Amino acid sequence: MLTLLNLLSAVALLVWGTHIVRTGIMRVYGADLRRVLSRSIEQKPMAFLAGIGVTTLVQSSNATTLLVTSFVAQNLVSLTPALVVVLGADVGTAIMARILTFDLSWLSPLFIFFGVVFFLGRKQTRAGQLGRASIGLGLILLALQLIVEAARPITQASGVQVLFSSLTGDIMLDALIGAVFAIISYSSLAAVLITATLTATGVISFKVALCLVIGANLGSGLLAMINASGSNAAGKRVALGSLLFKLIGCVIILPFVNPVAIWLDKLPVSDEELVIFFHVFYNLIRCVVLVPFADPMARLCRRLISDDTESALILKPKHLDRSALDTPALALVNAAREALRMGDVLEQMLDAFSKVVHGEERTVRRLDDDVDVLYTAIKLYLARMPKEDLGEEDSRRWSEIIEMSLNLEQAGDIIERMSSDVADKSLAARRAFSAEGLKELEALHEQLIANLRLSLSVFLSHDVTSAKRLRRAKHRFRLMIRRYSHAHVDRLHQKNVQSIETSSLHLGLLGDMKRLNSLFCATAYTVLEQPDDERDYE
Repeated sequence: MLTLLNLLSAVALLVWGTHIVRTGIMRVYGADLRRVLSRSIEQKPMAFLAGIGVTTLVQSSNATTLLVTSFVAQNLVSLTPALVVVLGADVGTAIMARILTFDLSWLSPLFIFFGVVFFLGRKQTRAGQLGRASIGLGLILLALQLIVEAARPITQASGVQVLFSSLTGDIMLDALIGAVFAIISYSSLAAVLITATLTATGVISFKVALCLVIGANLGSGLLAMINASGSNAAGKRVALGSLLFKLIGCVIILPFVNPVAIWLDKLPVSDEELVIFFHVFYNLIRCVVLVPFADPMARLCRRLISDDTESALILKPKHLDRSALDTPALALVNAAREALRMGDVLEQMLDAFSKVVHGEERTVRRLDDDVDVLYTAIKLYLARMPKEDLGEEDSRRWSEIIEMSLNLEQAGDIIERMSSDVADKSLAARRAFSAEGLKELEALHEQLIANLRLSLSVFLSHDVTSAKRLRRAKHRFRLMIRRYSHAHVDRLHQKNVQSIETSSLHLGLLGDMKRLNSLFCATAYTVLEQPDDERDYE
């Protein structure tokens, strides 16, 4: 029991090591890797090589597939070159399996030691994150060593031998188990490395190992489908294309596993080496042969997964790329862009409110629901970013985005309530504002839109001059509110019938507009309260 627990712990350590390497590399070079993918994706050969290179660095074809899926989901790239990148990613993960099976155990303590020194000493810097990746590489090498040591006593247990003896006849069953193994370990790379190790210790036969490797590749395609389940139709097509490519490879190679195993077994190479070489050349040949079929596969995926016209009518987050969470600076930019979309929807709400004031029936509630959807998405997206890993500047920007999103969400609720009040107390009761009162509301409405636009500009640029303009605009707006309130009281004193009938509504709208303006202009104080050296840096 203890031996089995040691083996499972070593497997978990291997998966964790690949995760640490990926996150460390993405936090340092995430933006550069995305730039490489986006620039190389136009030509198939370059896209294929980019997929290999990026996967070699991040140690995971799933991570590369997730990156490309996010590009397609945001309509940044087309489906065909994205499928070529995914094929290159499969070759990249096979190459990494070959590299990691070299006898590099002596490097494990060095990687871990220097990685811990840099990570703890300079955690928030690029060197610190490279130290994180170094720790991950050391853990991977250490895990492979522990797997070999834990597997030796297992091979001598009669119960284990009986269990693995069931994997000697049915190639379909063996491939299915390999797929399940890849899903459980959340990495085809980990599944293949463990399969090679078990083969070297004699736990499984060479033929079974080949079937498990083929199944592990199929399992990585299923993982991509699971990861893309929350994406839009465009993103799901990338994962589907990747899965179908892997399925085609399985269907072609599985009937020939027996003769391939017999032929390879004659080579003067150890079984462990043969498993890795088979994994490399199987993926290389499969992917190179299938690259020309990327266009037909893209057309097939578009037929199988059609655009959801109903969901297209509902506003959804557009820039919150989950794969960017490993690159905090880029993730914050995505969240800020989504906050700007909230501002655009809020401007539409103000326009709709103006039409309601003029007696037109407009549905503001749907727009407020859109604002709520974006706010919730931004909040949950930022919550997934570990604040302890953020530098001082990124942490401050994180707080600014949260505050801006909250202010816009509260502003949306206020506008929705204002529209409902006008509809209930003015339109339904057939009471109209006085001509003077209507002009005042129009002037305030125009100033609100101007302040909202300036607020979004300040939020994006952190320009001190614009922030001071926004602060002055806030004070001017408050003076306008005070002047219009006094003008309304004067109309009441003159016994203006329309002003008397809409007095409570009119004064309530003035108060709500004052609160809206305060929410819009809050970002000015965020910028102006920063130290001078930080503003100069920005």
